[in-house]
Amino acid sequence: MRTFAGMALSGMIWAAANVAFAQVSATTTETTSVGTVREFGPDMITIQTQTSPTPIRYTFTKTTTYVDENGNPVSVETVKSGLPVTVYYDRNGDQLVATKVIVKKTTTNPDGSTIEQKKTSTTTTTTPAPNP
Repeated sequence: MRTFAGMALSGMIWAAANVAFAQVSATTTETTSVGTVREFGPDMITIQTQTSPTPIRYTFTKTTTYVDENGNPVSVETVKSGLPVTVYYDRNGDQLVATKVIVKKTTTNPDGSTIEQKKTSTTTTTTPAPNP
């Protein structure tokens, strides 16, 4: 009996040690759209991207932030039709909700066309499992 109890206790200690050192991986993907502002209203922004034939509409909230390319806060009044932007957003049911809007400076070519810089990033984070 004593041997069985010792083996059972050893097994429980081994299992607890494995759980304590386990890690949980979570991938967070920032979803962005790069395009040009087509319409900006009191509760929505519509942008035209190069990847979608139709403009994409986003709602925004009081917590939506507006920044320039260097991350400096800008006034919401800065957002105007024709400006290039990057919109970071979350999906809430059927709605796309803008969380951050980066307003870009436009650079004009001699022929009058504009130049936009595009960047896509994915962030992966690993969080340790909580200790029981």
